[in-house]
Amino acid sequence: MSSFRNKTQNQKFYKINQYINAPEVRLLDDQGKQIGVVSISEARHQSMETGLDLVEVNGSAKPPVVKLISFSKFKYQESKKLQAEKKGIKGGELKEIQMTPFIGQNDYQTRVDKAKRFFTTGNKVKLSIKFQGRQVAHQEFGTNIVEKFKTDLQEFATPEGEAKLIGKRLMITFTPSKKKATN
Repeated sequence: MSSFRNKTQNQKFYKINQYINAPEVRLLDDQGKQIGVVSISEARHQSMETGLDLVEVNGSAKPPVVKLISFSKFKYQESKKLQAEKKGIKGGELKEIQMTPFIGQNDYQTRVDKAKRFFTTGNKVKLSIKFQGRQVAHQEFGTNIVEKFKTDLQEFATPEGEAKLIGKRLMITFTPSKKKATN
């Protein structure tokens, strides 16, 4: 039952045809070209002639903006806009790459390649260097790895702040740079 409630709360309601009660409206055709500011009776007359609906697009504007369009077509266009917005938001996930301060060269290179793939898809990457036992006393090895990682990925990403030691982990987050993330 809660899923039904959520669906009805997320829907946007539009005034159409006789439910638009402003004396004057700014009229647009179905392509979005402006016809002009006309009285509501004239706008209703044009909608009757063309066989299309009057849909209030922006009721807060002075005068309200209405569009001559089939209401089902208008709802379809709005749902496509919503889907496109949701699709654009999805790419910003946070991926984590874990290393130790004494990682082998080939293992390090694999992690760098994986980070590059994450950046090209638009994801953020959190680099986590795990210290084991008394290695935490020698944090300089971890910071060397972080600096090397920064220089290897400087054309793909930019760091968000400085590396922080939390418990026995040295962590830093990278965001993809705009120029390489789009390629």
